[in-house]
Amino acid sequence: MQVRIKAARLACASVLAPSLALVAGFAQAAAPTAYVTTENAGVGVIDLDKLSLDKTWDVGKDGPRGLSLNKDGTRLYVANKATSDLSEIDTSTGKVVRRVKIGKNPEFVRVFGGHAYVTYEPGENGGPPKPGEPEKDDDDASSPPAEIAIVDLKSMKVTHSVKSGHETEGVEFSPDGKLILVTNEGDDTVSVYRVGTGKPVRTVKLPKGSRPRGIKATPDGKGYVVTLENANKFVVLDGGSLKVMKTVDTKTGPYGVSFDPSGKRLLVAASRDKTLQVFDGATYEHVQDVPVGQRCWHFSFTPDGSKLLLACGRSNAVYVLDGADYKEIKQIGDLPLAWGIVTYPPSAGSIVGR
Repeated sequence: MQVRIKAARLACASVLAPSLALVAGFAQAAAPTAYVTTENAGVGVIDLDKLSLDKTWDVGKDGPRGLSLNKDGTRLYVANKATSDLSEIDTSTGKVVRRVKIGKNPEFVRVFGGHAYVTYEPGENGGPPKPGEPEKDDDDASSPPAEIAIVDLKSMKVTHSVKSGHETEGVEFSPDGKLILVTNEGDDTVSVYRVGTGKPVRTVKLPKGSRPRGIKATPDGKGYVVTLENANKFVVLDGGSLKVMKTVDTKTGPYGVSFDPSGKRLLVAASRDKTLQVFDGATYEHVQDVPVGQRCWHFSFTPDGSKLLLACGRSNAVYVLDGADYKEIKQIGDLPLAWGIVTYPPSAGSIVGR
């Protein structure tokens, strides 16, 4: 009898062990975390329960900028300006496990459908600003047309590269997942391509000299919001015709843009004015201005939506705001030239999400 009971216990343990390991692994991966690229110091890892910098991953100090996570949060993909490549980081260890050469000045990264879409500029010199060196307002000099490298994440190889406009900045996907839209600040256009193949669909011209940078699909799937950095405005494009339906004034230097998790508010980072602007998510009427740090380009809500995190590069910090009234809670420092920020579990933000 004792032998049978012992055997049954062993059998039960052998069945449960894989499940328990899976649950433990999921719990570890699901711990709320923010990842921040800093152009001079690798990737900062923020514990969102403690709202503090937990560690910094040294990825070779390659001028990391754009970043994006895979679906389960086990891999972080980072565009490195100085080394002109895309690195794949194991988020359980912080180690770079694979790299793939992209081209000069890789900047924005979006992971979608098993591929990473990486913008880069073949004619631009890479490398983060040197200490004491003034930074250009638009971060990039004039250059030949940019390209979008499409990387297969299984093989970690560039399957093909798509020619875009000049100085490609923002990347967004259509609600049906069939199209990719990119902003080109150098020639004031938005380019549209087929997802996967990169086949060109159309190019949308915006006002000359306006420099479109951020782009975000509207929560109802019927349009796109595009920030115009030099025009100090954002435009709302019709999702079908891509015609400008509305133009709204902002403070100076609008870049990062996103709706909040509820879709009721639109947030715009007016980086040159050191202001986060809040607009009604349906009417686009101005609601509130929030003072923040210097060169706050990108932001993300925490997974529970209770807080908003802004990567403020020239303040070398992440500003933490209340997710409801946007009052400042604290600053998380020691993040030199913070560039972009994403969270896991994912939430609404200027790089991914709504």
